[in-house]
Amino acid sequence: MKGKVIGDILVIKEDIENPESLLKTPGVKRIVKLGRINGLKREPEVELVLGEGTVTTHRENKCQFKLDVSKIMWSKGNTTERKRMSTIVQNGETVVDMFAGIGYFSIPIAVHSKPAKIYSIEINPVSYGYLCENVKINRVDEIVEPIFGDCRITAPRGVADRVLMGYIGNTNEYLDVAMDVLKKGGIIHYHESVPDKLKFIRPVERIQEAAINADREVIEIINKRIIKPYSPGVYHVVVDAKIE
Repeated sequence: MKGKVIGDILVIKEDIENPESLLKTPGVKRIVKLGRINGLKREPEVELVLGEGTVTTHRENKCQFKLDVSKIMWSKGNTTERKRMSTIVQNGETVVDMFAGIGYFSIPIAVHSKPAKIYSIEINPVSYGYLCENVKINRVDEIVEPIFGDCRITAPRGVADRVLMGYIGNTNEYLDVAMDVLKKGGIIHYHESVPDKLKFIRPVERIQEAAINADREVIEIINKRIIKPYSPGVYHVVVDAKIE
């Protein structure tokens, strides 16, 4: 099958001669064509090919995510990482999700773990609206507190046992904020798109540099893993670092 299914929508990246044939795919009622993903707000370019409307509800890992695929991205390649994060948060932790989107990481953590609090920050007003809806749909409003705005300004300081940096782009420019948000002994989950030869070198160096600049120390690199290929010769990776 060409493309990926999000809710009842099949998302394709190339023109197809007979798109009607793809409606035979189980659960698919509509088809859209995806172009570029643009900017910090992660806004996709989308063309509706078949069907009406682009709002759907996607189900994953016993969670529901309502979104408009013409305005908000959904990465199937991040599925394993979302599931991983939903199981490693410890009871009673406070989590700050610096780039929350529609709740990609925040909601599975709230559903499957027992954190005391998750502060979910999102700069895109459309994504923020769906984040608020998804918090209610999944009945985690007592745990997840959506915060609208730039995390550099709105992130609560000195509160987090765990900081999620699940955005790739200029993520390294926010490491100073992560250091301010994180308690001593807390963990940063840092995402970056990195050339193959540097995939487990540059992210660690950037975390270490940010820690030094904040008069902190990286006491352990807990985990380094590839999430998915990003482009030819480039990988989306995540590094989990414990910071004193």
